[in-house]
Amino acid sequence: MSEAREILDYATYGTAVRELSTTVAEDGYRPEMILAIARGGLFVAGSMGYALSVKNIYVMNCEYYTGVDERLPVPVMLPPYVDFVDMDDAKILIADDVADTGHTLKMVHDFCVDRVQEVRTAVLYEKSHSLVKCDYVWKRTDQWINFPWSTEPPVVSAEDARHRVADA
Repeated sequence: MSEAREILDYATYGTAVRELSTTVAEDGYRPEMILAIARGGLFVAGSMGYALSVKNIYVMNCEYYTGVDERLPVPVMLPPYVDFVDMDDAKILIADDVADTGHTLKMVHDFCVDRVQEVRTAVLYEKSHSLVKCDYVWKRTDQWINFPWSTEPPVVSAEDARHRVADA
């Protein structure tokens, strides 16, 4: 992996997500739901929800990356799962922070495509090797991206967080 990094700070994030939302709006796409891919997509989906006047924000929990450039063999969908009851005619927008390999986006897209009328994807960053070419992209890069929400180490270790959840 190259040492070169794409650095996204919070101020630039605000500009990026506003520009991404504007692109969706100018395209005339009006989703009834924004589906965030957790965790990085939570920030993007919430911000786009405000910009696009969409209150229906749902979350799809997926696990793929386990560290910097380290991942599971395939992405895994974690419960709870999105319930698409009475969504046959709905347009949804899947939001994530980055389309890196594209495997997670493809899994979520494929899960949704036969359950709703239309599915489109929006990401802040798309890498050239992503197997999914997103409908809306703020910036294309092949560098590792330092996002403002994941650049600093956690204040609680993963082991300690799991222990507390297990004890609850």
